[in-house]
Amino acid sequence: MKIFAHRLVCQQAVQLMSDYVDGSLSRRDRKRLEEHLAGCDACQAYLEQLRVTIAASAAVLVDEVDPAVLESLVELFERYRDEEQ
Repeated sequence: MKIFAHRLVCQQAVQLMSDYVDGSLSRRDRKRLEEHLAGCDACQAYLEQLRVTIAASAAVLVDEVDPAVLESLVELFERYRDEEQ
């Protein structure tokens, strides 16, 4: 995802964070996001929550999740994905 405005606002920063965490941002967008993060406590907290969520979800094996819970999570993800498109 590429954001074209010079300075980021929080909504743009949040849109870039997943790509930032997985290392797929362009050098330019990574620099701009890091500049935003340096001055935004709310986005710093959001990024930390994202990292904690990723780490927690990686620790759970799919076989350990109740099938009803797994189905609910898949439905939630599909709704979110459809709203984003």
